[in-house]
Amino acid sequence: MSVVATLDAGEVLDIASVGPHGSPTVSQSQCCGSVEEDGRGDKDRKDSEDREKPRGITKSKAAPKRKTVVSVVASTPPPATPASSSLARPVDPHRTAAPLLTPRGSHITAYPSTTTTTTPTTTVENLLTEAIAHLLSVDPRLKPVIDKFPDAPFRPADLAVEIDPFQALVSGIIGQQVSGAAAKSIKSKFISLFSVTTTTDTQVEADGDDEDEVGDAGLRYKPAPFPSPQQVVSMDIPTLRTAGLSQRKAEYIHGLADKFASGELSARMLLTASDEEVLDKLIAVRGLGKWSVEMFLLFGLKRMDVFSTGDLGVQRGMAAFAGRDVSKLKAKGGGKFKYMSEKDMVEIAAPFSPYRSLFMWYVWRWENVDVAVMQA
Repeated sequence: MSVVATLDAGEVLDIASVGPHGSPTVSQSQCCGSVEEDGRGDKDRKDSEDREKPRGITKSKAAPKRKTVVSVVASTPPPATPASSSLARPVDPHRTAAPLLTPRGSHITAYPSTTTTTTPTTTVENLLTEAIAHLLSVDPRLKPVIDKFPDAPFRPADLAVEIDPFQALVSGIIGQQVSGAAAKSIKSKFISLFSVTTTTDTQVEADGDDEDEVGDAGLRYKPAPFPSPQQVVSMDIPTLRTAGLSQRKAEYIHGLADKFASGELSARMLLTASDEEVLDKLIAVRGLGKWSVEMFLLFGLKRMDVFSTGDLGVQRGMAAFAGRDVSKLKAKGGGKFKYMSEKDMVEIAAPFSPYRSLFMWYVWRWENVDVAVMQA
């Protein structure tokens, strides 16, 4: 495994900065933004059963003569428009659209890839517009729900957020099967394991405006950045567990860190590899189930062609989109795909490729699934 480039903390990769052979050119950034996935493994999500159904959308000709509706719910105000240079950044719907931060202290390696880098076909400014146009060309019935919910996660400002993939994946593992408050507390303790300590008579410059916390024995703790993969690998499992992690989660995070530290997982691979290769690589990591990885691809990497048939909200939304009575299907009970078979969902979604992520997002909205929970 040969090293192609070594990046300092906070350096950023995007699809435009990777050469024809995958060799990166990088820009310096001081930002360490991240997107955390919900990370609840492959469990079906429990969306609200009593939420109001969408209004104002008619069904397909083959559907029973029953009207579905799209509810008018206030959407999130659009974020500020990025600088013109960011808007012009090339992107490809078949690859990662988010700029990726290289985890601190790690490097990019020439790890074997079964897929090749494609040539960007559009820009940050035009990606969402082109995706919506494609969806409407496939099925104009989507227009009312698209108009009601303009806050899709592929707006130019969303694509300007720099993602640290290691931090996002660790946060997802921490958040598996625990409440949001518990996950936040554990993550804070996890980061504090790597804090720098000094005596109280030593001036320590804190990150931001907050003062350093004073701990036991007069020690002052400098707020720590998220640990690098190498730092996590160097810490033993029992110490990691003191942050409130279970034995398995500590092992999962340690194993994930080892893959980033060795270069088996890297920002470059996550940026340029195909959806299928990224899925295969991440699902092979202990602690990352298929649903968790799919949500990371969508909300973290901003990949445009993800479609999660195992998501309960998608199943319900697809059934409603096809004109089926979801309440009756629920009452019948059944197996994992009680609302619609996986085969039918894949066939219906196929024409919306390469923008199935956006189609899935609107399908969630069709059934009023709380997508904010998945992005928390």
